[in-house]
Amino acid sequence: MLAYLTSWIYALPLLILAAFCLYFFRDPDREVPAGPVAVSPADGKVVVVKAEGGGQRISIFLNVFDVHVNRTPIPGRISEVRYQEGQFLVASKEEASHSNEQNTITVEGNVAGKPTRIVFKQIAGLIARRIVCYKKPGDTVAAGERVGLIKFGSRVDVQLGPEWEVAVQVGQRVSAGSSVIARLKT
Repeated sequence: MLAYLTSWIYALPLLILAAFCLYFFRDPDREVPAGPVAVSPADGKVVVVKAEGGGQRISIFLNVFDVHVNRTPIPGRISEVRYQEGQFLVASKEEASHSNEQNTITVEGNVAGKPTRIVFKQIAGLIARRIVCYKKPGDTVAAGERVGLIKFGSRVDVQLGPEWEVAVQVGQRVSAGSSVIARLKT
């Protein structure tokens, strides 16, 4: 009897780890809002909203408890997917946007009859060492469609052009594919 109880004690950490991995890699369906909007490509907390490159950059930090499946902000065609090797700094820090390992995806679309383009980056973090991208240049995507994931804590940056009006603020929590992060200016 004692040997039976002892074997469960050794198995418990592995069971907890397995349960965490099942929780971490969850991929819930999301309701994508209609209209001339850009949706969040990631679950997480907005850590940066700032003017950059003639438009706005929104940075979203994902902790280990967020869903890590990434989605496209707008419908369109993927014109570029570019991988860049880099460091693995803490993803919540500003320098992670340019120094960390990252995968940049450019989507060119037509939203409400206006041609538009959004660039977003999947950025690895201190623990996240693996970026997965399911799409390639030329693929057509719907708003909120799954494009990849970053494993175990990370960051996603979204570069919006001047035709977009930001609809989120620093500190706000967003959900991939369902939270509106920007609206097309009329």
